[in-house]
Amino acid sequence: MALKVLSALDAAKIQLYHFKAIIIAGMGLFTDAYDLFCIPPIMKLIGRIYYLDHHDSDKCSVMPKETQYKTTPTAVVSTLVSIALLGTAVGQLVFGRLGDRAGRRRVYGLSLGMMVLSSLACGFSICKTRNCVLVSLGFFRFLLGVGIGGDYPLSATIMSEFANKKTRGAFIAAVFSMQGLGILASSIVTMVVCRIFAVSSNEPK
Repeated sequence: MALKVLSALDAAKIQLYHFKAIIIAGMGLFTDAYDLFCIPPIMKLIGRIYYLDHHDSDKCSVMPKETQYKTTPTAVVSTLVSIALLGTAVGQLVFGRLGDRAGRRRVYGLSLGMMVLSSLACGFSICKTRNCVLVSLGFFRFLLGVGIGGDYPLSATIMSEFANKKTRGAFIAAVFSMQGLGILASSIVTMVVCRIFAVSSNEPK
């Protein structure tokens, strides 16, 4: 029975459900790229907020305003970037195995739900101390990476199963091309948010 279904999918003409599968799986990879690549500009914002150079701020009347701030240390940036990638590696192994055992659709929804919740939790990583902010953000970034890791193999597998034999490669390429749009969107959103704060705080361009 399963072989008949797979044979029918391989021979099926392009229909609406193919494009639905591309959109659903593509949005997952769009979100993956957005979440993974939004952290470098965010770390610049964290440096401006939590790495204020108090020594220079005392001389703000005679020194340029930019010298009041430091950048986030390279070790901190590298840790926050790599911890999500570590979670991604774990998520690929865990969710890939679960997808084979419990069903890809069910596990795919679980990984997407984990991505949504951990993304929201990252946004609430606000504490009164710098260490608390960085630790909580790192923890939720790891969970986010686990969800992203589950999305990668499941999206490709689901798309390949729904596509027919002739267009399978093109459909999978269309799904993974959404990663580029996600990277672009993360930078655009960061610039827009920074501009809004600059205007609202009457800071110079």
